[in-house]
This record gives sequence, structure tokens and C-alpha cells, in this order.
Amino acid sequence: MEFFKSHKVYDFMRMRKYWIFLSLALTVVSIVLLYYPGPNYGTDFRGGTEIEVAFLKPVDGGKIREAVTASGQFSEPDVVQVQTKDESSQFLIRVQEISTVDNATKEALKKALCLGVEGDDETTCPKELRATEVKFSAGGDKLGVRYDSDPDLDKIKAQVLAVPNVKLRVSDKNPQIVNKRDHRVEIQLQSKGDQLMDVLRQELGADVVPDHALRVEWVGPKAGKQLRDSARNAVALSIVFIMIYLAFRFDLRFAPGVVLACTHDAVVVLGAFVVTHREVTLSTIAVVLTIVGYSMNDTVVVYDRIRENLGKHRGKSFGDIINMSVSETLSRTILTSGATMLSVLAFFIWGTGVIKDFAFGMVVGIVAGTYSSIYVAAPLTEWIDKRLGRPGSAKTVKKRLSAKPA
Repeated sequence: MEFFKSHKVYDFMRMRKYWIFLSLALTVVSIVLLYYPGPNYGTDFRGGTEIEVAFLKPVDGGKIREAVTASGQFSEPDVVQVQTKDESSQFLIRVQEISTVDNATKEALKKALCLGVEGDDETTCPKELRATEVKFSAGGDKLGVRYDSDPDLDKIKAQVLAVPNVKLRVSDKNPQIVNKRDHRVEIQLQSKGDQLMDVLRQELGADVVPDHALRVEWVGPKAGKQLRDSARNAVALSIVFIMIYLAFRFDLRFAPGVVLACTHDAVVVLGAFVVTHREVTLSTIAVVLTIVGYSMNDTVVVYDRIRENLGKHRGKSFGDIINMSVSETLSRTILTSGATMLSVLAFFIWGTGVIKDFAFGMVVGIVAGTYSSIYVAAPLTEWIDKRLGRPGSAKTVKKRLSAKPA
């Protein structure tokens, strides 16, 4: 199927100045937006606690935000409504606090559990309640305690509750013995997710807030920074390897154009996420990497036709060869981009949550990647060709004819 006749040549390069200006403007604006106000990083990159709650009655997002802020235990929360088929009142609530227990609380818990206590003082620390080992989980919401004899769970519970600002997770099996032979006990403290649910239940009422959240996740700030750095390095390395591949696949003149086009598409997609106040998460990085690969594929198709026409039409200018090559591949570009766009639009219109954001990035990236192959990569390659000079080009031939004989 052909929407455009392959023998007809359209003068794309005649309008390149306007498109180059548009690309420069979009790139500069996107870079500025990445610094101010900056991306809205999700829990993956920023760190914090995220819960998903299906409320028992309809509730407004503003009331949820006010309830969390009024408690004084959490910073300004992010409240996002989750669209569901049954139109239930379901929300994602994110706060920056995580469940890590500070050092002072850890020392207080160790002291309450009589860790390292020696002597015959049976009043405060009986021998059967003296812990020989206390380990904290990475999140700080679990304790692994070891004893020399069979532990008394009720007394251990009282020891933990005696520590200020420490609460146990509500459960019939908390604390519980996890290894009878080694006398190991697991104690579950309230996480920030549990505390957040208690705050909502207290402010909005038990008839509105369920007993448990659908999902509770947390990421520490150090892990978030590592993920953010790894994501940036992944995008940069992919672009570098693309440049190396194209330098061998074609020649060095073509590689900078693809790298510039891929960088342009990635920056524009990230800028679109900032403008629309969408969260930048690991899914966003997956979108950027997908768009980089999509843009490279589209550009390579155009470049391959340009290289083919360079051998056929040695007397033509590089601009004419670009027009000819793009015109010949235009039907293929429209069909490929159109088919991909239709499937992505379906996810964007009817999708929810992360899928909708992924589809949004793909829509922006497909549009940017399609025109950047023509008006970003090709003009830069033409500019490099003018500076280097192509054997057989009109410019090179003219120089040879005008040169004086020795």
C-alpha cells in the first residue's frame, strides 16, 4: 500500500529552517523545564511510602490530602485517583516519609529487650527476657530477636510497647516465634503505611477507610538516587552505542545526526511529562528507551535510502538526495508510524495509571521521532557533508574543475 507515489519527489528541505527552529525551541524549553520546576519524580526515584486504598464510600482527593496533613505526622502528600471500571473511590497516596527506625529508637528497643544485660538483676531484666541478638530489617518495620530459652511473647510485647513512639502492627500473631529451636522471635512494628491508614481512619472515619490498604510500597532515598542515576546512565549508554553502531553501519557523517535526533526525542518526551505534571518513574525511562530505539530505526531506514541514492546520483546535491530518499520512504514511514500510533492511542484513551502514562510518552515520542528523522538527523548530516565534502558531489566536482592544472 502506498499513500504517496515513490516517483514523486517532495521538497522537504525547503522548509527545514522552520522545523529546525521548532526543534531547537522544544529542546531548549524542555531542558529548562527539567531544571525548573523539574521532573515530578515518583516513589521509585524520590523515595517515600506509597499506599493504594479503595475507600468504602466516595471521598474527595482534597479531603484525603487535608486529613493526612492535619495529622502533623507526614509531609504534603501526593493524592492521585485511580480510574477503575466500577468507578470506585480508589486513590494512590504518597508521602516522603519511610519506615526506617532512627538510631535513638533502635537503641531504646535494644535496651527494652535487655540486649547485652548481665548480672543478677531480675527486677527489670529477668534472664528469660534477655535478648541475645536483635536485628532490624532494612525498612525498620521488623525486628528479629533471639533468646537462650523459650520466649514469653506477652512479656516481649509489653517490653516493646514500653518504648515511646513505637507501635506494633495489629495482628494476633505479633510477635510470633519463627524458629522454636533457635528461640527466634519476629516483631512487626507499624510501618509508615500502617500509620498512614490509622491517620485516615481517625480523620475520615472507620466507615470510609478500610482495615487494610490494597498495596503498600516504600523506597529509601538512597535506593531512589541509585535508580535515578542508573536510569540516566542507561539512556546515555544506549545513545553512545547507537552512535558506534551507525559509524560502522554507514560512516561517521551519519552517526551525529542519529544521536542528535535520539537526544532530541528523549528530551522532548521528558519535557512533555514535566508540562503535564506526570510522574517520572521507571516506566518513563522504559518509554524513553523505547522511543530512542524507535527513532533510530526510522532514521536508519531513511539513511539507508540516502546511502543508496548517493551511489546512484553522484551529481546531485545532498539536499536533493535527502528529498528523494525521504519521498521514497514516506509511505513506509506513514504506515509504520500510523499503525503504531493507533495501538498506542487505544492504551492512552482507555488505559489507566502507569499504562496511560506509558502510552502518553509513546504518542509524544512517535510524533517527535518521525519528524526528527527528516528535520533533525538529515539536515545535520547535510551540514557535515558540506563541511567534509563528498566525492562525486556537485561541490567537490566544481572544486576539481576550477582547480588550476599543475
